Amino acid sequence: MADSTRTNSNSPRLPRLGPFCLALAILALASVALPARAFADGDPASDVLVAQRLFLPQDAGLPVRQQAELGALLNAAQRSGYPLRVAVIASPTDLGSITELWRQPANYARFLGQELSLIYKGTLLVVMPDGFGLYHPAGNAAAQRAALARTRPAAPPAIGASAIAAVQRLAAAAGHPLKVEAVAAPAAPGAADYTAWLALAAGALVIVLAWVVSLRARPLRTPPESAG
Repeated sequence: MADSTRTNSNSPRLPRLGPFCLALAILALASVALPARAFADGDPASDVLVAQRLFLPQDAGLPVRQQAELGALLNAAQRSGYPLRVAVIASPTDLGSITELWRQPANYARFLGQELSLIYKGTLLVVMPDGFGLYHPAGNAAAQRAALARTRPAAPPAIGASAIAAVQRLAAAAGHPLKVEAVAAPAAPGAADYTAWLALAAGALVIVLAWVVSLRARPLRTPPESAG
């Protein structure tokens, strides 16, 4: 029993991991704060449209300025009392694992609308190269459907202009005419991400270096063996 006690008392003391744990916590928080990406899963658009008004995959090919104009148009629709969410589906991969609904905008709009029905009760527009799909939970969307029927669909890269025209005609048919306002092009996509990651990496490196320096200044000490 005495030998066991001596062995335990002679065990080296573990360094405090406070700074290291803090660095990990900062990394975790930063990963949450960075803009979310739409990963290919069962239905990527439903993941994004839970919290945002626009699902716009990279393969849609919209210029940065046109992306900003479409976003501003949806914000203006919301302010005017016409909530609208839009899913631009440029290729089968944008549907995740439900590619069987490719080129079926009406069916996909119904599917997506039901997916979002617990958190969103407004109008939903699906834009595909071969047409549009509209989901309106109230069901009284005859004028809006007629407006969409007069809108010409288009494949990338013209799908952005098609989406903007569809949003304008839908809003006008619902009594909320909107104009596309000139919007200054934001920074290129990804630039903010790189800046955030660089700042994060620099901060984490400083914390780790400070921890290493503290260990060198206070090296681990092994208590002397007890006499006996």
